[in-house]
Amino acid sequence: MKFRVKDMDIASGGILIAILNFKDAQKLDLHSGDRIQLTAGKRKTTCILDISKSDKAVPRGKLGLYEKVLEKLRLKNNNPVSLKINGKPKSVKHIREKLYGKHLNYKEMYHIIDDITNDRLTSIEKTYFVSAGFTHGWSFDEVVNMTKAMVNTGSKLKFKGITLDKHCIGGVPGNRTTMIVIPIIAAAGFIIPKTSSRAITSPAGTADTMECLAKVELPEKKIKKIVKNIGACIVHGGSMNLAPADDKIIEVEAPLSIDAEGQLLASVMAKKFSVSANHVLIDIPMGPEVKVRNKKEAKRLKKKFQTLGRALKMDVKVVITDGTQPIGNGIGPLLESEDVMAVLRNDPLAPEDLKEKALDLAGVLLGMCDRCSLRKGRKIAKHLLENGEALKMMKNIIKAQGKVKKPFLGKYRRIVRAGKTGKVKAIQNKYIARTARIAGAPKDKGAGIYMEKKVGDRVRKGEKLYTIYSHSDEKLEFAVEFMKNHNPYTIN
Repeated sequence: MKFRVKDMDIASGGILIAILNFKDAQKLDLHSGDRIQLTAGKRKTTCILDISKSDKAVPRGKLGLYEKVLEKLRLKNNNPVSLKINGKPKSVKHIREKLYGKHLNYKEMYHIIDDITNDRLTSIEKTYFVSAGFTHGWSFDEVVNMTKAMVNTGSKLKFKGITLDKHCIGGVPGNRTTMIVIPIIAAAGFIIPKTSSRAITSPAGTADTMECLAKVELPEKKIKKIVKNIGACIVHGGSMNLAPADDKIIEVEAPLSIDAEGQLLASVMAKKFSVSANHVLIDIPMGPEVKVRNKKEAKRLKKKFQTLGRALKMDVKVVITDGTQPIGNGIGPLLESEDVMAVLRNDPLAPEDLKEKALDLAGVLLGMCDRCSLRKGRKIAKHLLENGEALKMMKNIIKAQGKVKKPFLGKYRRIVRAGKTGKVKAIQNKYIARTARIAGAPKDKGAGIYMEKKVGDRVRKGEKLYTIYSHSDEKLEFAVEFMKNHNPYTIN
């Protein structure tokens, strides 16, 4: 059936949406959420249907199209377009089966992941997929199938020889070890293409922090060239088509605050598999306020990562680290980038905890590919840091990706002082992270918190504990108000 295009002048993000007048929809027996195939010349695409009850919004004989559909079909207002009725994707049936507890095979999982990748599912359908996995869990075979489907529905970066990668499952503010480990490993002569994420619920992701130093949104061709020339990169994984379904699933998980273990495993390993990494280090922080609360949980997750690695023919090592307090001094993109560069410069004022953890992780990675002891691997890492080779490599990475103008630190600031004399017994990660986000991080690069005291430090009444920075007076006041009601420091 032929219709004339009405440009709705609305961007829907990834989802392809078309809108019919309710009388046209009744005539064709179509309902909201149905799939329709649109054809314009030789170009075709499948859209999710919405229904308009307003003749003014979408008159009869017209088909309202969102921006992404117009771009895909190269259509303009009032152009002709053909509509054909499609059935719902097979993946909807598979999602329904998972809701009843069925285990999905590779073909069924591929259908779902492919439809998520190509925006053929509604937000509700994707939410049911995430909920089904969260409720019933994912078997080991399903996790392997999901991982492979995520990889096979996206691009792959191929590199010759030994390729390394690392990942932290998150939850600890300021944990920017990646930006220190990558230049150390590359300075040792190994290939380590790092694709990183942006923050979802934290004050900064690695990509947000690196963006204070260099461009992170780069085309795939340029990333390959950079890695070929210098052996490393630190870029935003979302700028490439690596396991693209993962980011779309995370968008559903974030507002629900759910993170199914099987989904976490597939998410991490798919990204590593996509960059042809054959030696992978996984950092699992453990603490009362992070994803993994105790040693039993940590050991179980460690075993699953290692088993999945073997199934994918990848050498995977897992380290369980301290997640009980923030790492480094700065919390927020700019402040964290300054911590990283201070460590790489061997600045005596650089945060010692960030430096030591980065050296530990780099030592493990070097031990994996050099087949040397952890002690020797750490010794090599320390030498490359202290002799300036790691800093030199970081400068090469920044130059290759494109150096950017350094952001400004927030001009509105508030110093928070100790209310009594004593010893810092605990610092609550969630309140530090939340305060920094209310102050504007990560969107405002110069917003965040600079910490003066850590667990174990002695403080006097009135002594500085930390400073909150913001680009907005109003945001700063909100952050201060939150901090007053949720004091992150326990001093006894």
